[in-house]
Amino acid sequence: MNESRAAVRYAKATLDFAIEKKTADAVEKDMRTIAATIDENAELQNLLGSPVIKGDVKKGALNKIFKGSSQITLGLINTLTDNKRIGLLQEVAFKYIILHEQLKGENVAYVTTAVPLTATLEKKVLAEVAKITGNKVTIQNKVDENILGGFVLRVGDLQYDASIVNKLNGLKREFTNSL
Repeated sequence: MNESRAAVRYAKATLDFAIEKKTADAVEKDMRTIAATIDENAELQNLLGSPVIKGDVKKGALNKIFKGSSQITLGLINTLTDNKRIGLLQEVAFKYIILHEQLKGENVAYVTTAVPLTATLEKKVLAEVAKITGNKVTIQNKVDENILGGFVLRVGDLQYDASIVNKLNGLKREFTNSL
C-alpha cells in the first residue's frame, strides 16, 4: 500500500475517534507538536526510521517524549508501533492537521520562498489561494535559501513548485534524457 494512503487512513481514523470523544482540537495541537518535534530532531527521525531498533524501544521513547499528549494521540503512537508503521508518524500528523483544518473550513497555505514574503505579496497569495480553495486561508511562510528563488506553495494535498531549483532540476533531467 502507498505510504501516503496509509497515513491518510490512520489520520482519518484518529480524527473520527477524536471527534467522537470531542477532543479533535487537543489532538490537532498534539499533532502539530509531533510534526514539529520530528522535523527539528534528526536523532528522532533516525530512531523512527531504523529497522534495527525494536518497536518497544521506539514506543517507550515516544511515550516519554510526548507524555503530556492526549490518550488518543498516545493510542495512535501505540497502534502505529504495534502495526510496524511508526515511520509514518510525522506524515500521519500532517494529514490529521490537514483533515481537521478542512473540517473546520480553514486551510493553511504553506509558502516556501528564498526570502521572506512582503505584506503585499502575502495578500495576493492569500486572495489567489482563497479563490482556488473557497475556504478561509492563512499563510505560513518558510524561508529556505536552497530553492534559490521562486516559491513552493502547498495547500492541503496540493503542491505547486515554481522554485528555481525545481526548474533547474527539470532542465538537468531533460539534458540527461536527451543524451
